[in-house]
This record gives sequence, C-alpha cells and structure tokens, in this order.
Amino acid sequence: MRIAPTVLLALIVAFSSHSLPVKDNVIHYKVTFENAVHHEARISVTFPDIESQVLTVQMSRTSPGRYALHEFAKNVYNVTAVNSMGESLEITRPNPYQWAIDNHDGEVTVTYTLFGDRADGTYAQIDRTHAHLNIPATFMWASNHEKRPIKVTFEPFSSTWKVATQLQKTQDKYTFTAPNLAYFMDSPTELSDHQVKSWTVHSSGKDYQINLAVHHNGLEEDLVEFTRQAKAVVAEQIKVYGELPAFDYGEYTFIACYLPHVNRDGMEHRNSTILTNTQSLDEGNFSQLGTLSHEFFHAWNVERIRPKALEPFNFSAHNMTTNLWFAEGFTSYYDKLMIRRAQESTVDEYLKAVTKTVNQVEQVPGRKFFTPEGASMLATFTDAGTAIDKTNFSNTFFSYYSYGSAMALALDLSIRQQFPGKSLDDFMRKMWTDFGKPEIPYTREDLRHTLGTLLNNDTFAKQFFEQYIYGQVKPDYASLLTHAGLKIVSAHPGDAFLGQVKFNFSGEAAIIEKPIKIGSPLYQAGLERTDQIVKVGRRTIGNDSQWTSALEQFKPGESTTIEYIQRGEKLSTTITFIENPEVKVIALDDEEISESQKAFLLAWLGADKPEENSDKNK
Repeated sequence: MRIAPTVLLALIVAFSSHSLPVKDNVIHYKVTFENAVHHEARISVTFPDIESQVLTVQMSRTSPGRYALHEFAKNVYNVTAVNSMGESLEITRPNPYQWAIDNHDGEVTVTYTLFGDRADGTYAQIDRTHAHLNIPATFMWASNHEKRPIKVTFEPFSSTWKVATQLQKTQDKYTFTAPNLAYFMDSPTELSDHQVKSWTVHSSGKDYQINLAVHHNGLEEDLVEFTRQAKAVVAEQIKVYGELPAFDYGEYTFIACYLPHVNRDGMEHRNSTILTNTQSLDEGNFSQLGTLSHEFFHAWNVERIRPKALEPFNFSAHNMTTNLWFAEGFTSYYDKLMIRRAQESTVDEYLKAVTKTVNQVEQVPGRKFFTPEGASMLATFTDAGTAIDKTNFSNTFFSYYSYGSAMALALDLSIRQQFPGKSLDDFMRKMWTDFGKPEIPYTREDLRHTLGTLLNNDTFAKQFFEQYIYGQVKPDYASLLTHAGLKIVSAHPGDAFLGQVKFNFSGEAAIIEKPIKIGSPLYQAGLERTDQIVKVGRRTIGNDSQWTSALEQFKPGESTTIEYIQRGEKLSTTITFIENPEVKVIALDDEEISESQKAFLLAWLGADKPEENSDKNK
C-alpha cells in the first residue's frame, strides 16, 4: 500500500518516541488467543473521539496484493460493543460486512471472535503453533477513521511466541503501532516461536536491516543456507535498480512459514512479505527461494512502482488494473533471472524456465482471447477468487504472471539486440527513478512513454506495445534467442499426440479430469471434461501407462477410432494424431556458437560458477 512519503515521514517522527500521547485519538486493538487450539482469537478495538452519531465498523472484503473479493466478515462472530463506561450498546447490521453502533458517548469498544485456519498471504490461521495474521482478514476498522494512528497489543498463546511484522516496534515487545489504517492493513504479522536471521545492507547513504523470520521444523543449518541464498538474491536485485527502497523504520522482513499445515503462497507488502509453503527447506531443496525472489522484487515493482488504478486501494470492492502483466508478469520474469545471476541456479536450469515460457506462448489458448491487459483485468475473478460453477479459464485465460513474463523475455532480448548497451534492467531502473522512488503512480501510457524515452526511439516503443501489449502478436522467440546462441527444437520429435489430458482413474475407468485444450485433436473430436475414454484404436484405456502405450502405436498424421462415454452415452469417432508440439530451448554446440553470441548470453544471464563449468567439461 502506498502512503505519501511526506505524510508517512511526519507520522514516523510523531511515533519515534515509541510511545503514544496520554490524550489522543489513537485506535487501540487488543488480541488474545485463549482458544487458539480451536482456531479462535478474541479481538477488541477501542475507537475514541467519535464525532459521528453512528459508528460504522466493518471487515475488509479484499486485501493488498489481491484483486478478488474474499468476504472476511464470514469468519467473525460474537460481536459486542460498549461505551466508555462499559455499558452495552445496540448493534445493527446494515449489510453482511458492516456493523452500525448508535447512542454511544463518543467512545466505543467493539469485541468479537475471529476464526482462522488458513495460513497464506490472504487469510489468518490460529492454532497452538502460531497466529498467522493477514490484517484485513483479522481486524475490523471504522469508516471515516482511516487516517487515525493505530496501536495493537497481542497477548500470545505461548510465552515462546515472538512477533515478526513491519509494524513499528515499541518498548513492549508485544505492542506495535501504525501511522494509519492503510499501513496497518498492509502489515501482516506472525506470532510464533520462529527463528530470525538478519543482515545489514548499505544503500544510498543509509543502513537497512533485512530480516528473515522463518517458522519451520528444520535444522539451523537449513536456515543458514537459505539465508546465504537470500542474501545473494537480494544483492542481485539491488543491482537492477541501483538502490534499495527507503524502507520505513529502516527494516524489511521476510515472514516465512514452512510447515505442513500452511498453504503455499507469497504476498508482497511495503516493508515485508509473506512466504508460506507446506514443504520444509530441506524437503523443497530450497525451492522456496523462487517465491522469496519474486516477492522481494515487488518491493520496487508494485509496492512503489505502482499502477495508478490501484491507488488508493479499496478494501471494500474489487481492485482492477490493466497493468498486472507488468506489475506481476515482469516480476515473474525477474524472479528466476535474479536467482540465475546470483549463481544460485545454472544456465541450463534457467533455460528450462525459458522453455516453459516459449511453450506457454505457443500452446496456451488464452492468448488468442485476451491481450496482456485483458488478462490483467481478469484478476478479479482468477486471483484466488472463489466460485462453485465451472469455468473455461483453462482455454480462455493466460495468466498475467506468465503472459507478462513472456512479454518481458521478448522485450529484454529485443532491447539487447537492437539497442546495444541497454536492456530491460534499464527500463525497470527508469520506471523506478521516474515513478517508484518519488512514489508517483503510473498509467498505461507512462509505461510506453518511458520505454520510448529510455531508448530514444518512440517508434520501437509504440510498435512493441501495439503488437504485444495492446495486441496479441506472438513474439518470434526462435529469432530472438538466436542472438544468445540458443535454439528451439522439438522436445518429442515424431511422437504422436492427441492433446494434454489429465485422467482421474476410477477403478479402470479413464475419466478426463480437466477441460480439453482448444485446437487439440481431442477437442476437435468432441471430447470434454468428465468424459470416459474407453479405447484408442484397439487398446483399452484404464491407466496412464495404457494411454501412453496406445499413443506409441501411431505416428503423427495417422488416424484411428476413439471410443468414449459422454454424459452416459457411448460414442466413437475418428481422431487424427499430430506431433507433440512441446519444444525445448537449448544452447548451440561449442563449435556452432559465435563469440558475439557468447557475449550476449553472458551479459543476459551471467556466468555459471567455475565448478559448474568444469562439470560440463567432464
């Protein structure tokens, strides 16, 4: 959430004594966890100096970094209210997510029970191991009190619990403050017996403390190794922008929960991020670094380089922007690239990510339905939004994460080839200096104009945006990758293919579990989700190996009969095989690659570690 820098600075100074005035208009929350084993917290909030006749309090309907509705009020109950004398007040419910309180004496304390049992970047989870609190999912707030300062005090379930948060500390280790509602809502908080590793980064004349707070069941050596990797990625990302953001209170905190009972997620915030995964660091082979890289890149791109359409963030309605292809998609491009440049992955490993991108652009049918901007606007339905009716998103939606990452790859390679000495890094840095650092929200036109200014070539910028951002032209990756000494080849040459299909085997019945992709032979033949495939040619299909074996009997271009059951009706039709369209990106052989191609690849991806190069030469 963005807060005007001058306003925030003034508020920080006001709070710098780590105490609040005796007579003030501070909103005070108190949280207890007596019934944590049943996933409940008891929360009270006192609103002083109320000027309106009716105090309206509410639960948020969405959360920073999310764009769909989540209706957090559904987990709130046992709501009571008293005045300054402790006398009960009547509460009415004007709608499902608000409570109205009349006849008060200028002060109201509202108390309620919160149920929470989902730990991720959106919701809350309370149990004997931790209180994992996303603030909009946890705390009521009052209309027309959004600019007031806030104090929150926690009474932990266990004396071993510590607090990880971007909220400002006070002399009491369980009491924290926020300058206003926007900052408070953007400040997820973890109470648990977690471990913390910290290091100092000097940037723009200041020292900043980076904290890695990890709640896990792993070993100390796991956390030490993960911290080493995190430090390397953080340092590499700073190189892109030239400096750290000016983190409020001088700190940035990674708040990580790597436990079996949490849900996999990552969520960026102004001076912190949430990282959750069901695997331990060891079980995941430190793959959690990918989410860490993605979310930290957001400290610049989206937290401060921010779409104008998201300002101010609306906690009571959908938040829609056309620019998630840039805010999320370009961040997705950089998350793996930063790990590669930090030498925490090999070039060959990174090329697998490039391969995935190329295959998505070639095979995901959603690209034909929406531009990157159109895909961005679908976030209100796809970004963890819930609905019980089935959708056709697998055919009509190309995730703005993947779509934007694909366009970032094309733009980076195009800039490097056509404008020697420049790259996408320069574009990100200019967006930072022009919009992120001064915290000026940008428009869709600002993105195109900034690119043209950077390259001193508005024609290139206009053409790129019209074709690939406002339009649906497919980048020519084969040509673009050639400059880096890379080529695209078939991953399964000569293999027969009917379409990507996932079966749910019920006994020996092969039930299609997910929608069939548009354009595939199965789609053309009329098969769809929930159909049972009985036979392909002479082969009966009852498990995955039988499906694979059946395909191996044919070559691309050949036809056969497929028998299936659709909504209880036995059907058969002729189906024609195609060659498996999956491709892979590989490097040219040493005798094929030129010195200029080697230099291009090195400038883009960086060098492998010496031991990795020696392993390749064995």
